[in-house]
Amino acid sequence: MKGKKGNIEIDIPLATKSNNQPASGKEFGYNNGFSCKAWLQSVLEFCKEDSNRVIFALKVGLAVLLASLLILFRAPYEIFGTNIIWSIITVAIMFEYTVGATFNRGFNRALGSLLAGILAIMVGQLALFAGRVAEPFMIGISIFVVGTATSFLKMWPSLVPYEYGFRVILFTFCLITVSGYRMGSPIRTAMNRLYSIAMGGFVAVIVNVLVCPIWAGEQLHKELVKSFDSVADSLEECVKKYLEDDGSDHPEFSKTVMDEFPDEPAYRKCRATLNSSAKLESLAISAKWEPPHGRFRHFFYPWSEYVKVGAVLRYCGYEVMALHGVLHSEIQAPYNLRIAFHSEIQDVASQAAELMRSLGKDISSMKRTLKTSLLKRVHSSAEKLQGALDRHSYLLTSHIDTPEKPSISKPLDPKPDESSSEQNSGPAAQQPETYHEMMRKQSRRLYSWPSREVDAFEEEGTVNTDFLPRMNALESTASFSLATFTSLLIEFVARLDHLVEAVEDLSKMAKFKSEAL
Repeated sequence: MKGKKGNIEIDIPLATKSNNQPASGKEFGYNNGFSCKAWLQSVLEFCKEDSNRVIFALKVGLAVLLASLLILFRAPYEIFGTNIIWSIITVAIMFEYTVGATFNRGFNRALGSLLAGILAIMVGQLALFAGRVAEPFMIGISIFVVGTATSFLKMWPSLVPYEYGFRVILFTFCLITVSGYRMGSPIRTAMNRLYSIAMGGFVAVIVNVLVCPIWAGEQLHKELVKSFDSVADSLEECVKKYLEDDGSDHPEFSKTVMDEFPDEPAYRKCRATLNSSAKLESLAISAKWEPPHGRFRHFFYPWSEYVKVGAVLRYCGYEVMALHGVLHSEIQAPYNLRIAFHSEIQDVASQAAELMRSLGKDISSMKRTLKTSLLKRVHSSAEKLQGALDRHSYLLTSHIDTPEKPSISKPLDPKPDESSSEQNSGPAAQQPETYHEMMRKQSRRLYSWPSREVDAFEEEGTVNTDFLPRMNALESTASFSLATFTSLLIEFVARLDHLVEAVEDLSKMAKFKSEAL
């Protein structure tokens, strides 16, 4: 399809043999199989991310060892027999990452085991009174009733936090009842197992609290502070890339869909912040079980306020993700149009990020400072941006004027005498391209979406009248992309008011130290 102006040439490369071959192991880091050095390096990096992971693993090993000594020593084993194995099972099930989670799990374990033991003793005694024939039937019916009741109750909305306790009731009741039936002494069996469970729970609590304790409240505190920094960094990163991007480098559509942006590390942190609601709620529930400790020295600490602040912060993060979506959208505002509002957009982003980092710093240091001056500066920057948009709104709505119909139809249907004179004049009669036409073509290249050469839709001397309205609509859409970005940025500033109020409420209820800004 060569030789004609305005046609499109498509080159399809032939598939080579190398393209069909599977990728080698070196490309994926599998150089001749498993690499012990690479595995050790990944383990070290995993441990460096959070050193508490190593501490937790060592604590679990120590707790299990202490519980196993009850079996290795002859005296405890002679008293409790094989039931002492329940202490090891209790440690393995009850030991959690944080102190609060261990207390929560221990409470469910203790209450469930106690209720299951009482029920097992009652059912065992009733079965003995019923006689040897009716005893297995009563035990079977009781197991069915208890299993049905516990499975139904643990799905009740208000009882969901105690789901583990209902599970403990079920399997403890079944094991005590069945083993008591075979051994012939349900009361002694139940008491020995309850003693073993109590010893295992005691070992788990003592080790978790006294040996390098990992507090859920401290983890929640650090997680919230880190979320503030992540949203602020992502906002600055997104705005900086939007203002510096000239449209020459855009990721492929597949990478955009899969959120693969290796050059935007702050974006990944912000996305993790948006998915941290369940983690914050879990840490807040665990922190309520912890006694006063460290910097959190008073009872009834407002851990639920941390969850509320995190919820407001996520709403600010949603705006940052929307800005990121505009950054990587297919329709982009021209680079020269973005530069026209560079200083105003940059000022709003910098002031907003500074306010967010200041809020995170106050929570981290547990100090209460007035944010009136910072908030006023952010509002002032947003008002300047809004004023600049109002003054230069014509840049967002301007589009190319459609040529008049006589000028379009004249070259397409020339008169006989004019056509004959043009044929006689030849190339010398052609007029040079005016400045207005050159600027019109350059503007058409800038505003077209997707970007294409003018010759692809306009031949010299001819204009497709059906194509011009579509091009004008695309020009307006590209300009509106900048309006969308700025409006999202202003909406982010508006949501900062709610974030400041939430942090202020937290500082009052948590009794942060007041400090002048």
